[in-house]
Amino acid sequence: MAARPRLFLAFAFALLATSSFASAAIVEHSFHVKNLTVNRLCRNQVITAVNGSLPGPTLRVKEGDTLVVHVFNKSPYNLTIHWHGILQLFSGWADGPEYVTQCPIRPGQSYSYRFNVTRQEGTLWWHAHSQWLRATVYGALIIRPRSGRSYPFPKPHREVPILLGEWWNDNVVDVENQATATGAPPIDSNAFTINGWPGDLYPCSSRHTYRLQVVHGKTYLLRIINAALNNQLFFKIANHEMTVVGVDASYTNPYITDVVVVAPGQTVDALLTADQTPGRYYMAANPYVSLAGVAAVNGTTTGIIVYEGTTASRPIMPVLPAFNDTPTAHKFFSNITGLVSSPFWTGVPRQIDEHMFVTVGANLVACDAPGNASCQGPFGLKLAASMNNASFQLPTKLSMLEAFFRNVDGIYTTDFPDTPPLQFDYTNASNSFNQALLITTKSTKVKKVKFNATVQVVLQNTALLGVESHPIHLHGFNFHVLAQGFGNYNPAIVAENFNLVNPQERNTIAVPVGGWAVIRFRANNPGVWFIHCHLDVHLPWGLATAFVVENGPTPETSLPPPPLDFPKC
Repeated sequence: MAARPRLFLAFAFALLATSSFASAAIVEHSFHVKNLTVNRLCRNQVITAVNGSLPGPTLRVKEGDTLVVHVFNKSPYNLTIHWHGILQLFSGWADGPEYVTQCPIRPGQSYSYRFNVTRQEGTLWWHAHSQWLRATVYGALIIRPRSGRSYPFPKPHREVPILLGEWWNDNVVDVENQATATGAPPIDSNAFTINGWPGDLYPCSSRHTYRLQVVHGKTYLLRIINAALNNQLFFKIANHEMTVVGVDASYTNPYITDVVVVAPGQTVDALLTADQTPGRYYMAANPYVSLAGVAAVNGTTTGIIVYEGTTASRPIMPVLPAFNDTPTAHKFFSNITGLVSSPFWTGVPRQIDEHMFVTVGANLVACDAPGNASCQGPFGLKLAASMNNASFQLPTKLSMLEAFFRNVDGIYTTDFPDTPPLQFDYTNASNSFNQALLITTKSTKVKKVKFNATVQVVLQNTALLGVESHPIHLHGFNFHVLAQGFGNYNPAIVAENFNLVNPQERNTIAVPVGGWAVIRFRANNPGVWFIHCHLDVHLPWGLATAFVVENGPTPETSLPPPPLDFPKC
């Protein structure tokens, strides 16, 4: 980079910081994380929860504010909190994934997260990033425009978080540990939830149903979050349409739909106008199961929209898509476009510095003790997952970010491959159980990129052990979704049809089942940034890697030192 662009970039960041703090406030919260006994599905269950509630508290800030959250870990488990979708510009120490950007907060200890919320408006969320604790440790993070700015749509009468979750009648840490020990898939959840409640279609749940009262003629902004661990979800409201105006805290062109599809980790902002005959209407969510041959087994969660002044009556139920309705899911995901007139829109970078082609999917690894009956995966092996056949393994001695900052060797290697080591017919189901393609090994390989480089990644799903859609989440950046489709990616055909004008911006992309997606982002934030599947069934298996973004040319564009109270390993 020439000297003048470098100076301009440093000046731009300094100007951004000055303008951000000019009208900023410090918003402070305390999270007390401990055991909580709740009653769901006819039984009492001990869960890990924040401040005695499920979901945890909703955090509300304005763009430009500084958020400080004091986390007191009174649970029996190691804990970190991830602020899902927050860009963490030059504050990577606060990002949260365990052993990636920090060591865990041990039981009985505390840590204060502090970061600025800059150049983002809309709906994000926070969740635990240790084991499966995010099944119950999660909540909404809402970013409103700063004073003097308004939404790029009519101001709604009310804003309503709708958090879609997943419920187990078991200790979720035990569920994960059992699957890890045996190498088999974990048991399915027992129910889905809306704002922590299963809804009245499940046993013993008539009183465990979320209700939203609305006024006829008023418009409501639904802030929809998929906090489920392992399922994409269809969401509908009987007899009502919604207008999507944002995804992943990025504004979109208005998109009218009667069904919203959200992958784990994604958020959707949708306007709902209460324009139907006053009455009671179900909102409902059921799973989108892309894996062939697998049936949806854990039902439909419901909430009830109640028009003000109506008498009790049986709510009207929406007609939900079939659990394997890929055309409906793809139509929704591929029809969203970015709002280029929004205040924080950034155009698509045209010059690409790093080209990557990354295969994602399930694999097998060797059994810990060959011949041991405890290995219950196919062929007597353990289930795993990988990117470019590298199955990611978290370090345990030091976080990757601290190793980057202190130049400590032996924590990770920078040899993650830009292309798969073996080319094959990626989406051909006849390869599903081809042992020559299935076997992988564990490693901690990352991709190193220069500061401010533009990175383009083709994410290619594979058919190994089954054809499935994978939601891929990138920490520390938003990316443009240039294209997505089915089959094997063909650059000669697809590149000519990239949306370089108004693509949607996201932090989590549901790569189509048996297909691919092309994303592009500028690596203008130094540090270590996790990219991984947001299905918690696949993350412990190793469907992940990280981008190590080098420091910029000035102190202002380099990672600062960690906070004094940073957790120690």
